[in-house]
Amino acid sequence: MKKIFFLLILSALISQNFIYTQEIPLTGGYACSMKKMHSHLPILDTDVPIRHTFDVIKYTINLDIRNCFISPFPKNFNATIKIDLRVDTALNAINLNAVNTSLQINSVGLNGVSFTHTGNILTINLNRTYNPGEMVSVFINYSHLNIADGAFYVGTSIPSVMTDCEPEGARKWFPCWDKPGDKALLDLTAKVLTGIKLASNGRLNDSTVTGDTTYYHWVSKDPVATYLVVLAARSNYKLDIVYWHKLSNPADSIPIRLYYINTEGNNVKSYIADMTTYYSQKFTEHPFEKNGFNTAAVSGFGWAGMENQTMTTLGQSYWDVNTVSHEYAHQWFGDMITCATWADIWLNEGFASYIESIWLEHTSGYASYKGHINSHASSYLSQNPGWAMWNADWAVNTPNVNTLFNYAITYAKGACVLHMLRYTLQDTAVFFNCIRGYAGDTANFRFKSATTDDFTAKISSIAGQDLSWFINEWVKQPNHPVYANVYQISGSGSNWTVGFLAKQTQTNTIFHKMPLTIKITFSTGPDTTFRVMNDVNNQTYFWNFTRQPTSFSFDPNNDIVLKQGTTVQGIVSGIENENETPVAYNLYQNFPNPFNPVTVINYDIAKRGNVSIKIYDVLGKLIKEPVNEVKNAGRYQVSFDASNLPSGIYYYEINSGSFTDSKKMVLVK
Repeated sequence: MKKIFFLLILSALISQNFIYTQEIPLTGGYACSMKKMHSHLPILDTDVPIRHTFDVIKYTINLDIRNCFISPFPKNFNATIKIDLRVDTALNAINLNAVNTSLQINSVGLNGVSFTHTGNILTINLNRTYNPGEMVSVFINYSHLNIADGAFYVGTSIPSVMTDCEPEGARKWFPCWDKPGDKALLDLTAKVLTGIKLASNGRLNDSTVTGDTTYYHWVSKDPVATYLVVLAARSNYKLDIVYWHKLSNPADSIPIRLYYINTEGNNVKSYIADMTTYYSQKFTEHPFEKNGFNTAAVSGFGWAGMENQTMTTLGQSYWDVNTVSHEYAHQWFGDMITCATWADIWLNEGFASYIESIWLEHTSGYASYKGHINSHASSYLSQNPGWAMWNADWAVNTPNVNTLFNYAITYAKGACVLHMLRYTLQDTAVFFNCIRGYAGDTANFRFKSATTDDFTAKISSIAGQDLSWFINEWVKQPNHPVYANVYQISGSGSNWTVGFLAKQTQTNTIFHKMPLTIKITFSTGPDTTFRVMNDVNNQTYFWNFTRQPTSFSFDPNNDIVLKQGTTVQGIVSGIENENETPVAYNLYQNFPNPFNPVTVINYDIAKRGNVSIKIYDVLGKLIKEPVNEVKNAGRYQVSFDASNLPSGIYYYEINSGSFTDSKKMVLVK
């Protein structure tokens, strides 16, 4: 039966192009994506959305899973949970997620007096009406039924138990408010058979042996999202502990506990302390009192990894550095700061995938980093399903796991967007200051959750510029720019002009504003590189030189990694050519723009007549009229020197016959 089930899954994966091929590199992000889509049957959240009227402060869970380790290895267990919560809106009942097919509710107590359990919602009636700010405690006695539910796993031959909950599987093994934005403290006690090692979140407060029974007591002093709560227990776990000494206090250390079966944990011991140091320096000091990794306890759980808070689960074949660097990065981005809704999942997975790349930059240099980013980009461009990383509906209605954890979008595109943000900010130090400032914000994000808009506001504040345009086009819009650029080299002797038309032709997304890098080589002397802001479609730029340009390169370092299209040599309107007479009037965008203090204005005159070009300040005051004369049909340019003007916005206007046009330019000193 197991073989038939495996073949069915394999067939499904092949039909969906999910089997690893040479086209898709086995990055940690790819392995993570495959695990979350296919390690268990998709969690189908058919619950009627319930309003959140309270904030859970703490879950205290007591599990008796001892019999799960004894043949025939049943999946049923008895448990109790105490939930402490703070009331947000006046209420006399609370609603919790609890899947009917997995959980049987036996009784409630403390402030809970009665209950109903239908449609996967546990409603607990309280002993009175509670007002905002008041604390409520409810006690629930419940049982997990003897079923396989894709969240609570029991081994079939080797005594073992594990949980795996993302996105919404916690509700299958304990009643909870099962959404990522509500994080709570955790106190978990589990009764197991002696000889079993059990790992969970937080610190091991104590373990007590009584005859053939052991009680493990784990306590997390830091809030945990329900999908990150974990149990991993097995009869033949090896346990090694690496101690990492804090940067802020080298006399204090954090244990990194490695639970593994054969030899898979050995290699991690050689670099996990260095990885912890690097991440601490890049983002903020390691946030938790302990961390660790466990080999998936239940045999046959073959997919890669799950970043449970302070205790990451890895498939036995996935203790490689790419997977570890990805999953460990989640302890900062995903665990310490958790996506507030599933619409913001890229803040978890895009970040972890990007951090894989910068770990390679740290260990092997920039070329390795860029190669890794390019592989993400290649995967996105070849597998892009055409939706945005952020979808407002996902904040309310949890999408299918194949959508939520799509590698091309959530992982690969997310990593590439962060690379392009680094490029856009231009200064690598500024980029990492933004990320560090986001991670280190104790008032708003540390041990809390964040939305995409929260992240945008934070990095905009640190960078000193509004970056919402960047997030809106790359995160909230689907697809990517497709360029049909044209460049022209014209001139002779010591008078040369290079013109460039930046043109996007995509119809399945908006125009993508981006800074563009242009590289021009010459017959003599060094190359020249320009950086311009392309903020409207069909924007033209002109450069004048006294030596002969020989080649033109758009985005020479491929920093806008998510793009397609061409850049070809052709005709760029606005370059003077004695053999060509314009057939229409045109006023072109000045270049450079912004400028300091000189800029060039190009324009076309289709018919002989008087031409006037006037420059105004933002209040409409005439500043200068650099052109006012009769001109033949042709292409012209005029320089404007603003040495004596203050920084600000100015407008230039052309009038010739019935033709009038104006454009904006920015002087920055």
